[in-house]
Amino acid sequence: MGDYVDIGPVHMWYETRGTGEPLVLLHGGLDTNASWGAQLDPLAAHFRVVAPERRGHGHTPDVEGPLSYRTMTDDLARFVDKAIGAPVHVVGWSDGAIVGVMLALARPDLVRKLVLIGVNVDVAAYVPQFAEVARLPADSPEFHPFRAVYEAVSPDGPEHWPVVFEKVTSMWRAEPQLPLADLGAVRARTLVMVGDDDVISLEHTVAVYRAIPDAELAVIPGASHVAAMEKPDLVNTILLDFLRRDASPTVMPVRRAATTAHA
Repeated sequence: MGDYVDIGPVHMWYETRGTGEPLVLLHGGLDTNASWGAQLDPLAAHFRVVAPERRGHGHTPDVEGPLSYRTMTDDLARFVDKAIGAPVHVVGWSDGAIVGVMLALARPDLVRKLVLIGVNVDVAAYVPQFAEVARLPADSPEFHPFRAVYEAVSPDGPEHWPVVFEKVTSMWRAEPQLPLADLGAVRARTLVMVGDDDVISLEHTVAVYRAIPDAELAVIPGASHVAAMEKPDLVNTILLDFLRRDASPTVMPVRRAATTAHA
């Protein structure tokens, strides 16, 4: 079921499915909730899944001015406060994961568990091939699938695609620039997930995992930046295990040994 809520200047569209503890799904850049097609029903069987589309994405109209991760994080905080009114589990992919971790830092009171799929906190984390893609024009064949989805649902009309495209790709070229040390302030139990052939380097992913206290790591084999689409059964199993259960005690902990010793 889809609906709109006004969040400051943003007329934000969101989809809701299921009942139970609220779980917010955050899509990637230049994408829509369609990217969660393989996750919505399995997650909604256990949670109240709430999937907003950010300003200028999907059914949510664009807002005048540039786009930034900080602006989108502020939008999300207002959305959770107004549309949900309670702490939520957050599952973010790509740009949505960046917004998710920034929300966990800015508003720890709103985030219960946090899943970051294909996340980067530094613009230098992209593999060189993606850095080149981010410099392509709006009519490039590489972006045709994103453009088709946008044009099918955007209330701004097909002619607005180049405007949103420039806002998003300009942001990609300049952001994020979040120091790894800042991630030490994340208090939500966190799972970091990545495809083994992602556009985010594995080295950066491991650095993020190590920077977040007691984070857990999942590398999806044979998958790229869209692991949730390519390996949905595996990704959904890992997501539900993490979201539905407390952390399991391990026999020979090393990284989490101090936490285990004081448990």
